[in-house]
Amino acid sequence: MGCAAGMATVVLMSTTGATADPLAALGTLPGVAESVESMRKAVDRVYGHRVMRRRSNEITAEAALRGARGSAALSGADWALEEVRRRTDFSGDEEARTMGAALRLSAEAGQLLSIWRQSPLRVLARLHLVAAASKEGEVGRPRQEGEPVDEPLVELPLPGAAEVSGRLDGLSELIIAGGSAPALVTAAVVHGELLALRPFTSRNGLVARTAERIVLIGSGLDPKSVCPAEVGHAELGRAAYLAALDGYVSGTPEGMAAWITHCGRAVELGARESTAVCEALQRGAA
Repeated sequence: MGCAAGMATVVLMSTTGATADPLAALGTLPGVAESVESMRKAVDRVYGHRVMRRRSNEITAEAALRGARGSAALSGADWALEEVRRRTDFSGDEEARTMGAALRLSAEAGQLLSIWRQSPLRVLARLHLVAAASKEGEVGRPRQEGEPVDEPLVELPLPGAAEVSGRLDGLSELIIAGGSAPALVTAAVVHGELLALRPFTSRNGLVARTAERIVLIGSGLDPKSVCPAEVGHAELGRAAYLAALDGYVSGTPEGMAAWITHCGRAVELGARESTAVCEALQRGAA
């Protein structure tokens, strides 16, 4: 399972040859179109809910909190939602710092949408700066050769700094160029590539999941940020998450399709969570 596959290079070379819109080719993989359609229906259900017409700001705020909790859970801080609500100090042990980082990223994501399409690398650097405390190593820039990476839950081979730099540049070019790929495909590739590369010395998982959210919001799929994929990723479980990531890193058509559909299911589950919040508000129970 070589990390050098990266951004579906193997898939694209074997199925389409050279193409001006390589991400669009991933949308044709088996099961991906169905996943996109299923996810879209789940998103439409939330946006069509009558509570969203009057209280969308509350749904957005709740989705941000739940998304942060889900992302932190995948990075080793699996707290009950009520504990996250209750706590005000996140400077204690490593779990508390992880939760604090996830909450800061959740608040920051919406502020970076206008920059993302022009300078995604600048946004990624900003996300790491927000996530990482100064004592967590070099912050706000990709790691250099020889610098260690603190990402214990992702045990894939670690690409060297030169490969990281080249692949980040390639990812950035794809985002700036835009294209016809479904938002889910682009979000899944951004998420998977950042997890495979682990470009920073710490907090890569939190940054990768926030970048996925930025793509989904900025694409217009989820403009009010009420379908937190992080909730779904956590609900599907860490084992399934890492198994799907193995598929991404493999670069095979089957592996890539499995990762994209896994991300689609996560967005569906996030949408379902916010639909349940809408229902609770409608009943006066939340």
